[in-house]
Amino acid sequence: MAGDDADLIDRLLADWRRERPDLDAAPLAVVGRVLHLAQALETRANRALKPVGLAYTDLDLLATLRRSGPPYRLTPTVLRRSVVLTSGAMTACLNRLEAQGLVAREPEPGDRRVLAAVLTPQGLALADRAIGLRLEEAADAVAGLEPAEREALAGLLRKLGAGLA
Repeated sequence: MAGDDADLIDRLLADWRRERPDLDAAPLAVVGRVLHLAQALETRANRALKPVGLAYTDLDLLATLRRSGPPYRLTPTVLRRSVVLTSGAMTACLNRLEAQGLVAREPEPGDRRVLAAVLTPQGLALADRAIGLRLEEAADAVAGLEPAEREALAGLLRKLGAGLA
């Protein structure tokens, strides 16, 4: 691509072709775009959630508890498998949400050393409100794609992700 049609990644690839023609930078056409889009999408999600006072990572955790169904209770191990957070970030997020009264921590009946995260009634109400905002923003983010394009892109990203696991 040239001129106004060239995006950041196209320019990056052209620079590498010019400066290091011995290197194959072509994989950056995908990897660079995925990383760049991830940052842009997280920024958009945070902006959409600002009116309800949540960050995207907060909603990730609240929504995971909400999706689990009543009693909206998960152990840290199960939560960790379902959120896009490191264990340290998840602990910080749980602490923040607990301080806000959105999540409570209760001992697990089978192992009182484990503190399960439980969505409070306030957390449930906020999760339901926030997920609506999040889904509206997500729909807006992909509005430029036809349904078949979204489906194809989702399949390709799923395949890429499976290859990284």
